[in-house]
Amino acid sequence: MPAPSTPAQIRRSVQATATRAAITLAAHRLMLERGYVATSIGAIADEAGVAVQTIYNSIGNKAEVLSAVLDLAAAGPDAPALLPDVMRRRVAAAVSAPEIIRILADWFTELHARKSGVFRVIGQATAVDPEVAKLELRRAAGRLHHYGEAASALRARRGLRAGLSDHEAAAAIWALGHPQVYESFVTDLGWSASAYREWLGKTLKATLS
Repeated sequence: MPAPSTPAQIRRSVQATATRAAITLAAHRLMLERGYVATSIGAIADEAGVAVQTIYNSIGNKAEVLSAVLDLAAAGPDAPALLPDVMRRRVAAAVSAPEIIRILADWFTELHARKSGVFRVIGQATAVDPEVAKLELRRAAGRLHHYGEAASALRARRGLRAGLSDHEAAAAIWALGHPQVYESFVTDLGWSASAYREWLGKTLKATLS
């Protein structure tokens, strides 16, 4: 059984969390304002009021800082909770398949609205930084895995059509809810958030049920 945390350990943990948050917020501001390429680790350190080495110790390299920025933007009011845990709780509380479809449509709409600016930064970054491209690929694979849980929940509530596997259903959720779809419809084509949400709900239902 691990020993209880001492006051000093608790204090260090709180300080480390605060430092990480300050770095992430600084990086978020600078990357949205200047873009990924023009935002250096040194500039982030200056903005956050920390040493450059503190960023590497607390978060990692520039690609990992961008990943932390995306996590912060995506989490919104649920921060610091992990996104899969937030989604898992919402789906688990649903009593019917139509409710899960509604939860998914609402979830993607609110999630993509929060991280839209950061997603554009990631698009710039993947073109110039292989580490960001690798991180984004891992995140995409992680999303596909987590949507398998939503597919299983739909099956448990008799919400998946015959012949559709959980893996296929997760892939459909992943594709329809992809941030690039939101960017194309809402940012590029000028759809309203409510129009996107309505389309996504209807299309998820038609595809999965």
